[in-house]
Amino acid sequence: MKTLYEATTVAKGGRSGQVKSEDGPLDFNLSVPKSMGGDGGNGANPEQFFGAAYAACFGGAIQAVIENKKLKDIDTDKISVSATIGFCKDDDGFFLEATLDSFIPNVDIETGEELINAAHEVCPFSKATRDNITVTLNLLVDE
Repeated sequence: MKTLYEATTVAKGGRSGQVKSEDGPLDFNLSVPKSMGGDGGNGANPEQFFGAAYAACFGGAIQAVIENKKLKDIDTDKISVSATIGFCKDDDGFFLEATLDSFIPNVDIETGEELINAAHEVCPFSKATRDNITVTLNLLVDE
């Protein structure tokens, strides 16, 4: 395996601290949501970062699948993915769950489902979470 890119990000102060990427574009204060016992401040939280990263990566995976299948009629710039990340607790501790709502313009349901299922097989975030958290895939279609 050849590493194509590495990113380093440092978090200080846990969930109510600050996070910054080594090269600078990420620089955020963190806040704990009220539903988790925090102050609900205006800072971001790890679930938001994870959701943003997963959505972007999954969208890229859909684009790669479309390109690989040489589907020319799909405007890949209009693909969107909304990731909802749940922070959950049970008797075994804390865990995450994810729901990915994917919109692919101008595809029928069968093709769209094939594309998001194929993307789930190649997306690095999907591979990292496979068999670790529940991930629900949804296809959103033009109405």
